[in-house]
Amino acid sequence: MKIGVCLPYMKRGLSRQTFKDWCGIIDQGPFHSLSCGERITGYSMEMRNILAFAAASTERVRIIPALYVLPMHSAVQAAKEIATLDILSEGRVTLTVGVGGREKDYQALGASMKGRFQRMDDQIALMKRVWRGEQIEDYDEIGPEPVQAGGPPILAGAMGPKSIDRVSKWADGLYGFAMDGDAGLIDYFFKAADQAWANSQRPDKPYRMGGFWYSLADNGEQALRNYVFDYLKIFGDAEAEKVAATMRMHDPKAILDGLDAIEALGCDEIQLVPASADLAEVDRLANLLAGR
Repeated sequence: MKIGVCLPYMKRGLSRQTFKDWCGIIDQGPFHSLSCGERITGYSMEMRNILAFAAASTERVRIIPALYVLPMHSAVQAAKEIATLDILSEGRVTLTVGVGGREKDYQALGASMKGRFQRMDDQIALMKRVWRGEQIEDYDEIGPEPVQAGGPPILAGAMGPKSIDRVSKWADGLYGFAMDGDAGLIDYFFKAADQAWANSQRPDKPYRMGGFWYSLADNGEQALRNYVFDYLKIFGDAEAEKVAATMRMHDPKAILDGLDAIEALGCDEIQLVPASADLAEVDRLANLLAGR
């Protein structure tokens, strides 16, 4: 199972040096990829700029937007951004897309959540046309042509059966995120994807990517709970506190056991999302995995 790390992007005080240090450790291994998520409201840095910096600061690892909340954006603009990132990384991009669930993010960008599932289906089809260099209406050529012919692999962040069934028509795989690293939940996502791919008569198996939140900082347990509370407080303080109290991936053994359990499910890749920007998060994770 390949392992990736999400770069910190929702903390104050992040600097150029922060990302240089993180990218340096991740690119040295034993990691396969690095990722970054997208948030608009709530203090955060912007995903596309972070990943462009990461592409220029690394030579080996894959670069994963995880994930583009695609229906908030223009499909043509997104296609251009992603193709450019693919060029800057020399073909190391794996794209992850989803519809998101934060209405304030949509509102802040002047977008509507209505019809977002169908909109994403249509956007993917249009983006693939752009990447193939096809004429789009009466526009001039759009470009650029990505390094990966036809565009990068596309994974979909989907959770419910209907959503997974929809994305099985066009995605190369599924990103199933379990906040606390619950292997049972990730197994549900993977089995649902297998069934959906079969129902859609796809000859290939879906690429299986999982993920969970963790912390290996000195105050890991509290850092993880604080992170989860901040991330989920938009749904109400009581619910955020309830979920935060269940977080357990702040102990090295728990993390290793969780990885073993998820790998046993046939997971191809997992993204580990740190609770803080402390460099110890990724440095200690690298050392932990080296002894695995």
